[in-house]
Amino acid sequence: MGKIIVVGLGFLCLCANSHSAGSAWIMLSRPFIDYCIWGWDNLPRNVLMYYGNSISSPEGYFHTVICNAPEFKNTTANSDLHFISWDNPPKQHPHYLMLDDMKRMIDSNAPFARKFRQDDPVLDKIDAEFLDRGPGMTVPGGWCMGSRENGTDPCLVIGNTTVLRPSAGAKRLEVLISSLLSTENFRPRQCK
Repeated sequence: MGKIIVVGLGFLCLCANSHSAGSAWIMLSRPFIDYCIWGWDNLPRNVLMYYGNSISSPEGYFHTVICNAPEFKNTTANSDLHFISWDNPPKQHPHYLMLDDMKRMIDSNAPFARKFRQDDPVLDKIDAEFLDRGPGMTVPGGWCMGSRENGTDPCLVIGNTTVLRPSAGAKRLEVLISSLLSTENFRPRQCK
């Protein structure tokens, strides 16, 4: 089967092989999931047996499989698309985000962020200024044709549901994805 490389856990295991670890938030391609299910070379099952006895299996299983499967190891983009303000060191507990973190959140271009206290004013600011969402309403899409007068929900009047109108947030996401896939970031940050 070959050597299994596991990186980032600070110790070696699986019979002188190593592991990959990272975020529990990941996006996986259909071909890779097929490989994990069918495991034509038995790697996914072997790694699953190891991670079945691990505390942090969501933060290591798929990472270890993808970094050890030759046909997939160069398909990774090293980002979970989250803005997180970590304790420093050891990056085990994220800080609660507040209004003071807003500029760094926006400048990161990340479409997701964590961790927030329930009902924190920063959530209201995100709803109002970035998602254009009124209290008790959904985030309006390009199909919402109603008026916003007097706090009315614009989605009460539905237009063409196939219309997409990219917002400033979509443009920030485009900048982030372009950066992740750039020559200077993509290959150097893949599995080693």
